[in-house]
Amino acid sequence: METVTYTVRKGNTLFGIANFFGTTVEKILRYNNIQDPNMIYVGQVLTIPVDSDDKSGYIYVTRPGDTLWSIAQRFGTTVDDIAKKNGMCNPNMLYPGTRLYI
Repeated sequence: METVTYTVRKGNTLFGIANFFGTTVEKILRYNNIQDPNMIYVGQVLTIPVDSDDKSGYIYVTRPGDTLWSIAQRFGTTVDDIAKKNGMCNPNMLYPGTRLYI
């Protein structure tokens, strides 16, 4: 299981963060050794587990250094296909933490 980091923002909940990254609240709690799920705070940096082994119907969360080309190679698809599925006007504009439908 791979991980990404996420900095908690005002209004975030663990449920919302888990949903955004396609994981569970329980996994986030375990990876961050959080005892009380109601006790996250703005500015807290969380480690988010991301399952990168499932390659069908997958939502991939980009990491620093990722390119659409490297992601396409990893999942056996094309840059054009990823760009179309995600409505990307400029496939060169890719930021860490972006959720991509593969």
